[in-house]
Amino acid sequence: MNIAVLPAMLQPLLQGMSCLLHARSAWRLGVLLLGLLFAQGRRRTVTTWIRAACVQEDFPAFYYFLGSLARHAWLPASHLLRHLLRHLPVEGPILLALDDTPTERYGPKVQGAGIHHNPSPGPADAPYLYGHVWVSLTVVVVHPQWGPVSLPVRALLYVRKKDIPKVPQHYHWTFRTKLELAAELLRWAADAAEGLERAVEVVVDGAYAKKPFLKAATQANVTVFSRLRRDAALRNLPRSRRAGQRGRPATYGSQAIRLALRAGQTRGWQTLRVRQYGEDRDKRIKTFEATWRPAGGRIRVVLVQEETGWLAYFSTDVSQTAERILTVMAQRMTIEQVFHDLKEVEGLGEPQLRNIGANVSAVQLTLWAYTLVEYWAWEQPQEILCDRSVSPWDDAQRRPSHADRRKAFQRQCLQQEFQQLCQRHAVDEEIHQFVTGLLNQAA
Repeated sequence: MNIAVLPAMLQPLLQGMSCLLHARSAWRLGVLLLGLLFAQGRRRTVTTWIRAACVQEDFPAFYYFLGSLARHAWLPASHLLRHLLRHLPVEGPILLALDDTPTERYGPKVQGAGIHHNPSPGPADAPYLYGHVWVSLTVVVVHPQWGPVSLPVRALLYVRKKDIPKVPQHYHWTFRTKLELAAELLRWAADAAEGLERAVEVVVDGAYAKKPFLKAATQANVTVFSRLRRDAALRNLPRSRRAGQRGRPATYGSQAIRLALRAGQTRGWQTLRVRQYGEDRDKRIKTFEATWRPAGGRIRVVLVQEETGWLAYFSTDVSQTAERILTVMAQRMTIEQVFHDLKEVEGLGEPQLRNIGANVSAVQLTLWAYTLVEYWAWEQPQEILCDRSVSPWDDAQRRPSHADRRKAFQRQCLQQEFQQLCQRHAVDEEIHQFVTGLLNQAA
């Protein structure tokens, strides 16, 4: 299968990503991505990628390419991120989302794997799993029809400190916490967005609202949105300086703020109309400014009264409105949907690889394949992305899922290849209809 079957809008992007790698093996990036997008089966291993790309005779070179790509994966990721920020018709600040997700593995010889907390135990209710943990970064954009969508661009592997000795020494793998990995991804994204003259914002889970990450965000001039612990050690605003007062101005106030007391007070609450999860919702909120040492100064706090109790959110930019903070926090859920689709649709974590570099490369390719499909589908009409006529019991206006977009992408590539054959050789109408039906069944 030739990468010429890819849609015309993706070919320059893929060439730009490939040209940043070594010229001798750069062409293998597009071939592997094409094989990943057309891989079939319940377990989409790298072997199925190679079969789908029809490069079985050269499989050792592709496995070697996977092992070497990990060291330079940030280069194609940078090109992809800049391309998305320049060409997607989205205005306003650049919104990023950061979180981590595990991928389950099997076998004692998998490099970098360890026992980690399982965020979604499932029916088995297993609190832990054996595998890898990936700290991932996505770009959150709002589609005019489908609403917020996350596009993953890069992920870093987290290896526990006790598992570092099991990694071969020639990798020179050093221990870094999830906060340090998230800070590296944030600095990298801020550098990639430099020159676009757009503010950069990031939304994270409350587990990342800690000093190492918040300090890195402040240094990179990035606004952080996150959840606030109920027992956060907040303080009031410092007093204004008196005339003639000497010394450095105070950064933090002298009085502590207890969020539970603020939430329990009946005064100060107001009702706000907020756009969340595709519909307008009425939220009962209370907002105020405070100082917080992990953030290095002032933050905007928003208390929200939910059916299950009150929640606290914050932004490191005090000029942000409560409506904006709640909207961004709702958009954070798009990265959770991405993790679900990556595992269920794209087969994240299914490649049977032991080499730590090959595992990193396989995850990067899976993220890029997901983003390429979503980027292609951005301006496609809904009737092309999902045909509900074959399932009249379904909702015809339902938002197309990533699986629908992936199948539509496959159909267009196969139809384009068939049309190229028809231009070179005359094909009867009966055969044309038969092959068209086969393509629809295949994708």
